[in-house]
This record gives sequence, structure tokens and C-alpha cells, in this order.
Amino acid sequence: MAYPTSTRQGKQFLGNKNKKEVHDLKREDKNQNGCQVDEFLKAGHGVAFTPDTLQQAHFEGYDNCAKCIGNSKR
Repeated sequence: MAYPTSTRQGKQFLGNKNKKEVHDLKREDKNQNGCQVDEFLKAGHGVAFTPDTLQQAHFEGYDNCAKCIGNSKR
């Protein structure tokens, strides 16, 4: 189940609900043109997943971030 969040604390996978894109915080690209997780969290677009797995994010309809996970379907 996806639920709104404004924090990254204690999570590995976070989604951007506007882009329907999931990010792996352990592999996050923090460059200027990278994942921009902090920006979408501040904008109120963050979601976390229960359980906190890539499989759950995919089940919820989220696509991989091309930068931190790869194999994006878009």
C-alpha cells in the first residue's frame, strides 16, 4: 500500500506520485540533474510503500527511476 510521506527516514524506496516513479534511496543520484528526492518530498509528492520493497512499488503502478534503479519502462 502506498501512503503519503514527507520524510525519507527509515525507508529504502520512495515514490513521486506525480511522475509515478520509484526511487531507491540506497542508490540515489544526488547530482543536480539526479533523482531530486528532497524536491518532490518538499512539494508534497512523496509516497512510501508498505512493505518497503521495489516489488510493492511496481504492484502500485510505479515505474523505476532511470537514474537510481534503471530499466525504466518509459
